[in-house]
Order: sequence, then structure tokens, then C-alpha cells
Amino acid sequence: MATVLVTGIVGGEIFALLRMPKVTGWIATGIVLRWLALPGMNTEVDPKCLDRFLPYMHFVLGFIAFTVGATLYFASLRNTGKRIGLLLLGETLVTPVLVGALLYFAGPLLPGGDSMTTQAALLLAAIAIAGAPGTTVLVIQEARARGILTRTLLAAIGLIDMVAVAVFVFITTFLGAQAGWSDALQSVVVQFGITLAIGGGCALIAIALTRIIVSPAFLGPTIVAAVLGSWGFAAGFGTSGGILACTFAGIVLTNFQHDLVRSGEAYLQTIGGALFALFYTFAGMRLDFGLVPSAAALVGLYFFARLAGKCISAFSAMSLAGVTANVRGYLGIALLPHGGVAVGLILLVSGEDSGFSEEVRTIVNTVGLSALAINQLLGPSATRFALSRADEDHKDRPRLLDFLQEHRITVGLSGSDREGTIRQLASQLYATSKMQIPQEEFVARVLARDAELSTYLGQGLMIPHAILDDGEGDEIRGVLGLSAEGLKFDTFDDRRVHAVLLLATPEMERSRHLQVLSAFATAITRDANLVEQLYHARSAAHAYEVLHADKHADINYFLEDAADQAGLRP
Repeated sequence: MATVLVTGIVGGEIFALLRMPKVTGWIATGIVLRWLALPGMNTEVDPKCLDRFLPYMHFVLGFIAFTVGATLYFASLRNTGKRIGLLLLGETLVTPVLVGALLYFAGPLLPGGDSMTTQAALLLAAIAIAGAPGTTVLVIQEARARGILTRTLLAAIGLIDMVAVAVFVFITTFLGAQAGWSDALQSVVVQFGITLAIGGGCALIAIALTRIIVSPAFLGPTIVAAVLGSWGFAAGFGTSGGILACTFAGIVLTNFQHDLVRSGEAYLQTIGGALFALFYTFAGMRLDFGLVPSAAALVGLYFFARLAGKCISAFSAMSLAGVTANVRGYLGIALLPHGGVAVGLILLVSGEDSGFSEEVRTIVNTVGLSALAINQLLGPSATRFALSRADEDHKDRPRLLDFLQEHRITVGLSGSDREGTIRQLASQLYATSKMQIPQEEFVARVLARDAELSTYLGQGLMIPHAILDDGEGDEIRGVLGLSAEGLKFDTFDDRRVHAVLLLATPEMERSRHLQVLSAFATAITRDANLVEQLYHARSAAHAYEVLHADKHADINYFLEDAADQAGLRP
């Protein structure tokens, strides 16, 4: 493990110097180590030598699945449900249908494709849905990306793997036992029910322990125990049970006690580099490029069919959801990485106890693993390319309007009076933020402030707000409501109100509060282009991109850049 870790680190650094993702370097290093066949790692002498490291691989894979599940914090997904739902529908229908049809009809016409069967085409179609949550998250972190594309990726990648497992279980049940549609669907429901019970149970036990017995110093280790327990208890319950259980554990934990997830992530953050470098170098060692020449044409067909399926399903889903061109055009490319779940599904098919013929097992193993090797090398770079082209890389830095994330923006705001509108936005604020002051008391303060001195600033902009006392909050929070038609309020310039920004500002954040007011007021009065785009935003995602675009840096600048310009930093 020391040898693999050191060589993996070196390989990752070399690829980083070439401006490529480190994860690609780790995987490539693993492929080279397999080729070198060092003592103790010679797969020709001992085909199962890498299996000794499976417990470690399972732990990291479980932690990745847990982390992905933890991103599904329902309160923060307020405006993402439609596009995520459409994307999952596209991944369920478009990708497997396209891959399966091309393999079945075009596969036998290619060199080496004579052995392609209906069963092999269906199994490979299901496997094609799976993504690579760990790789994707790692690339996003390395790129320091933030934006609508990044947010969609983080919310979708874990669910896409769940879809892959569900379709795979359905197909294997239908083919393996010649069961009917109802029996196959029942098998899917049973497996998901068991893993939900296991993962959710482990998460609830962890929450109970932290509330009753465990001290704050051991919050991180308790989360690690929840991951280990989820994988371990699910190990005997079917296809990729450990991955599903850990994902469910993350979902349950983040929605029942969101702050506890941060403790677990922080606990492993200090050794995260070592964990992932070792994991992906081992993953590279399990890829055998010697399989590629024997089925090169089929591998190429499968690779491009999968890429086309991802791009078509993503583009169609995002078009129906009404998101901007950046997300529509590059989400499919960002979904190219293929990883852990796919490996698990391939191994299940290729096992002698799978119930499939040797012909089917051979072609799924050969085509699946060969295409996986190519995807593992090209996938991280594809995701990094998509993030860069969507202009979301290097955006994970503190900005003035960081509190205005997509789920805190509403379009189509309505209301006939100020109080009703303020109450409507306050409800959204409390649904998406953890507030320490009762909602009615907060609304009363906002209304009192607005009655004392109107918070309408002119040009259709209104910023009602309240200052919180010590202990009532530690950071500025807010929601933005937009109305293209405009609200008929009593205003000094007789204009309709098109934007209402409701702010809750702690006493310690007064200076930033004034910066927000000044930035909005200045931009609204002198930037007609921003006003037109913002007031008539088609969706919350569109409004978010308007506010966070580099061309509108006057209203939402990076705080560290502002500090540098002001001479506040060395």
C-alpha cells in the first residue's frame, strides 16, 4: 500500500503539472503498476492479489457514496427538483435504450461482434447508466467549481447510480429467472427497501449516540462507524447493497441532523488526499487494457453510444427544465466518468454463479471493463472541461452574495401588499435556512423597520431587512423574490417593484450588509442590462447565473479580490 500510495501521489502531481485532473493521474499510475507486475502485485501470477485490498476499497467507496447522499439536503433542493427529475427520467429511458439498441442491431455487424446477444446488450445497457460519484466529486473539488451545472451534478450523480442499480436488478431478475415484469419490479422494491432500512437505521443510531453519549470530539469517528456499519450490514443483501445503504445513510443523516455530516467530512478531510490517491491507484490496477484489442470495435461502439445517450438525455432534460445554455450543453459531457457501481455490476454478471452463459459473461466482462478503462482515463478530463466551458471552475471562493443560492431565489413573486410579500419571502427564508429567531418575531422586526423608513430603493428594487442580536445568527442570510410584471406597491417613483431582497443580518455582519445594499443599489441604477436580465429571469437558476456572472462582478465580487484592491491583505 505504501508503494501504491507514493507512486500514485507522484503520478497525480505529474498530471496536475500537465493541467489534467489528478484522479486521471492516479488511475493511469495504477495501470502502469499493473503492467510492471511488481512483487505482490502481479495479477498474472496471482489473479486475486488485488482482492486483499477490497476491504479498504469498500470503505472508501462507502464513504464516497455517503458523501454523495449527504449532498441531497432536501431544503437546499427547492428549485432543482424539476431538472433532477427530468434528468433521472432521461437516464432511465434514453441512455439504456440507445446503448442497448446500438449494441443489439449494430454490434453483430462489427469485427468481433458475432457473440453479441440480447442478454449481453441489455446488461451492458443497464451498466451504461452508472456514473462515478467519487471521481465527479473529486474533480469538482479540485476545480473549486460552483454554479448551476456543479449543483446539478452533485445532486444527480448519486441518484443516477441508484437508477442504474434499479434497472440492473430489474433486467437481471427478468432475464435470470425468466420472471415477469411484476416479479422484477418487486425485486427492485425489496432491495431498495432493505438498503434504506439498513442505511437509515445506521444513520439514526449515529444521531442518537451523538445526542446522548458521544462527545463532540468523537462525532467524526461515529460517522465513520455509520459508513462501515451500513456497508457491512448490507453486504449480504444483493446487488451493490453497500453502495445503496451508504447513500441512504448520507441522505437520512443530512436531512435529520445536517451539521453532523460536516463533522464527518471534516474528520476525514485531513487524510482525504491519501484515501483517494490510494483508492484510485488501486482502481487503475484493476483495469486490464489487454482486453481492448480483442473487442475494439464493440468497445468503441459502447463508449460512443453511452456518451451520446448521456448527452441526449441531459440536453433534453435541461431543455424541458428551462435552464441556461451552459448547463444544457455541457451536463452530458460532465456525466461521462464511469466508476465503482459499474465495476460492481460487471463483476456480478461475470461471476460463475450469475446464472448467465459463459458467452454472455465473457462479452459483458470484456466490453464493460475495456470501456470502463477508457472512461476512467477520459472521464475526469471531460468533467473538468465541462466545468471550465460552463465558466464554473475556480468559483468556490467567498463572494458578496454567497447567501443567495438557487434555492433561496423565487421567480413569479406575487402579492398585493408589502406585508403579504414579506411574509411569503420569510416563509421561504425559514424553509431554506436554519434561523435562531422565531419567524413571527423576525417578520415583526422587518415590518417595523420598513414602517420607520421605507426599504424601497428605487428602480423597482426593495430590500426589507432586520438586524439580529448576538446569539440570533452568525452569518447574513436572505432570499430574493422576482416579479417580471411587477408588484403594485406605494413607491416614491411610482414604479412597480420587480425585486424584493429580504435580509437577516447579524450585528457582526453590518459592514457586509451595507456592502450588499450599496452593490445592489449601484448596479440597479447604472446597469440596464443586469436589470433587464434579473427582473425577467425565466427561472431561479437563470437568476442565479445572472447574479453570479463574472460580467456582473460589480454586484457580486469575490471578497478576497475586494480585500486585495482595498489593501487589506498582504
